[in-house]
Amino acid sequence: MSQNADKTLDHFNLFREPEYLEMFENKKQFENPEPAADIERVREWTKTMEYREKNFSREALTVNPAKACQPLGAVFAAVGFESTMPFVHGSQGCVAYYRSHFSRHFKEPSSCVSSSMTEDAAVFGGLNNMIDGLANTYNMYKPKMIAVSTTCMAEVIGDDLNAFIKTSKEKGSVPEEYDVPFAHTPAFVGSHITGYDNALKGILTHFWDGKAGTVPALERQPNAKINLIGGFDGYTVGNLREVKRIFNLMGVDYTILADNSDVWDTPADGEFRMYDGGTTLEDAANALHAKATISMQWFSTEKTMAYIAEKGQETVSLHCPIGIAATDKLLMEVARITGKEIPAELEKERGRLVDAVADSTAHIHGKKFALYGDPDFCLGMSAFLMELGAEPTHVLATNGSKDWAEKMRNLFDNSPFGKGCHAYPGKDLWHMRSLLFTEPVDFMIGNTYGKFLERDTGTPLIRIGFPIFDRHHHHRYPIWGYQGSMNVLVTVLDKVFDEMDKNTNVPSKSDYSFDIIR
Repeated sequence: MSQNADKTLDHFNLFREPEYLEMFENKKQFENPEPAADIERVREWTKTMEYREKNFSREALTVNPAKACQPLGAVFAAVGFESTMPFVHGSQGCVAYYRSHFSRHFKEPSSCVSSSMTEDAAVFGGLNNMIDGLANTYNMYKPKMIAVSTTCMAEVIGDDLNAFIKTSKEKGSVPEEYDVPFAHTPAFVGSHITGYDNALKGILTHFWDGKAGTVPALERQPNAKINLIGGFDGYTVGNLREVKRIFNLMGVDYTILADNSDVWDTPADGEFRMYDGGTTLEDAANALHAKATISMQWFSTEKTMAYIAEKGQETVSLHCPIGIAATDKLLMEVARITGKEIPAELEKERGRLVDAVADSTAHIHGKKFALYGDPDFCLGMSAFLMELGAEPTHVLATNGSKDWAEKMRNLFDNSPFGKGCHAYPGKDLWHMRSLLFTEPVDFMIGNTYGKFLERDTGTPLIRIGFPIFDRHHHHRYPIWGYQGSMNVLVTVLDKVFDEMDKNTNVPSKSDYSFDIIR
């Protein structure tokens, strides 16, 4: 064989060796192969408008959705609190997916446990799994809080988390006064942003409304602080640190709710940190008394923000503040609520971003983009593209609603660069494939899964979104605020220039535009 101790090949070259090529050809005999001409004919047909119409008319099938499930979002919210262990009432396989998904994106270990439900629990209920699971989690991992959510199995059979947790405490799994907030997060409806919202609301409800009836509910005593919620955000490490920097410059007294910026960016110093950073449980409880709460992502926090408003706080919801106007709005809202001045340093940062846009907009102006991702990201990114003179021609959110589509339409209508742009709620990446073939664009913006569309359609992919598996450390850089917007601008420009070089690098044929200066 090609691989031996004296000649170790990586997989890029190993599977191109003659033995493997022969093996792949032999496999085709057992895979019901179709004639190559027929395959090519069908492939070409799938690029047509006729196929697009059939593709967009399907109702009972989803192909490669640009979303994940509720429990993933619940885990994301839970790890944002001090020494909190996410506990998913369901099977081990589901929880393995959540851990691996986050570990592959953040390149950090991601802790999460399950109640290890199997076939017997699906028939008789998962109470015993909950009793044993909470006891094991409490004694082995010693968290300050265990945040419970659910998977499909527990929801289909109708397990009652509130009753199960009370029974577990009666059985001695954890102390009676121990904090075990919970949220029902069925994976067969909604998406990861729904799960984030449900879990965060569940945690706040636990602290503010009397810990499942075991202590008196808190009474709000308003103070001058503000709360900030980042929402489900793959750039949480960079973004929340950028928000803290901005707030500190303004002298704002604040609490970040569900602050997971440290647990997914721990140092390599010889010490393993299962828990790191996070909103303290005391701050989570005292957040009730804040003057206002700002959400950076409206669609990630609909239920949570409605609950906070019911408690008497002012609420402000944004849509992923990328760009000049969106950051202006964030800072002006913070200044209005707190009475703090926007410092000169932030005004300079704004001016630098405006200058950078002016320097580079000629290379982006008029370019057509397709983008996909979560609803708030699509709104924020589309707004910034139009600030740059670009056209977000196809904007797709699998977890987008009719309300989101209406907001996108209003955004398009308020810019001359929105003409001819369309939003596609509830559609998947196979729909995006049809759009890219029938109405080609210059670039595509989205997560790692877009690389298959790039290979198939030839549309260059700019990796901004969640998850990013095949590139490293993007999550450490903010995309919010003036500094974050500069990062986004540079990322887009780098791809534009790479494509220019790629298309002008043939000596004596196209290299008359292979420029040193752009």
